[in-house]
Amino acid sequence: MQRKTQIMDAAAMRRSITRMAHEILERNRGLDNVVIVGIETRGVPLAERIADRLLDIEGVRPPVYALNPRPYRDDVDLLARPEKPELPAQGVRGKVVVLVDDVLYTGRTVRAALDALMLVGRARMVQLATLVDRGHRELPIRPDFVGKNVPTARDEEITVQFTEVDEEEGVWICRATPSSSDAGGAHR
Repeated sequence: MQRKTQIMDAAAMRRSITRMAHEILERNRGLDNVVIVGIETRGVPLAERIADRLLDIEGVRPPVYALNPRPYRDDVDLLARPEKPELPAQGVRGKVVVLVDDVLYTGRTVRAALDALMLVGRARMVQLATLVDRGHRELPIRPDFVGKNVPTARDEEITVQFTEVDEEEGVWICRATPSSSDAGGAHR
């Protein structure tokens, strides 16, 4: 994968996260019963940063949980799935869950995360926050909170990097190469 164009630097990411935090507060009229669930891998540092901004703005930091939706994808054998994801049931049951991922593409990862959440407990509401929405949806899923809409071609990828995971910060549009993999935060 070759980097093509940087579309967000660290400062732009910070501004988007701040705006998304304000939107979450406004939509929910505060943070009562709000929990944030980050989709592994890069949705987790994004979720933590949103929670930190909410603390700065509102003086309250909602609980943050990490969710691995891979076992619940529709292309994984049902027998290979764990019975339930590792989330505390009391953490989501009856709560407003803000599901967070770095890039929204086809919607299949979000669908898997929703399936996993439903196995844990019934949330009062689930809202979706993503740093980058690149389009090309295969399922009827739409984010509630978006850092940046970036229309892409199918042969392009979005790479998001956080210092917590990658020791570098930014978002890039990249040209896919035949040997590109999903490593390094690339979303085809």
